[in-house]
Amino acid sequence: MISPEIIRRYPFFAGLTYEQIVILAKLADESRFEKDHVFFKENDVLKSIYLVLEGAAAIIIEVPDRDVNQTVADQLTGEMKMKDITLSTVGSGDIFGFPALIPPYNANASAKAITQCRVIEFDCTELLKEFDKDCGFGYVMTQRVAQLVVERLRDMRVETLACIT
Repeated sequence: MISPEIIRRYPFFAGLTYEQIVILAKLADESRFEKDHVFFKENDVLKSIYLVLEGAAAIIIEVPDRDVNQTVADQLTGEMKMKDITLSTVGSGDIFGFPALIPPYNANASAKAITQCRVIEFDCTELLKEFDKDCGFGYVMTQRVAQLVVERLRDMRVETLACIT
């Protein structure tokens, strides 16, 4: 458990009642991670969302390395040479791992610490049970996640356009 006052500081949680923030605080733990720590990998089933307090993490996907000669045999055997591409970087005040709140709860990318990080980790298995008890709580949180998805898609579009022009 962490102090509810920590959660209240962040805009992502604006509009929640004090009771809802207390529930979040009870389902949260603060952790520190070293650079290069992998929070989760693409396709993992997620059980937590993270709020970055200090440091930064990269949201990455693995793609075939075009700088390496790939053979058809490599493709058929699944032994293609891959490289990581950073889709976005999250820092202080940012939330990541939000697919933990949306069925089927699978990560659509990987997340890795690019500096030392201090994060709050929220237990989504228990949080989803709280949403069943208080649909208004679940609705507000789902709206916040939807806003994040829209923002991240916009950011990726800008990054993609920058790469192709």
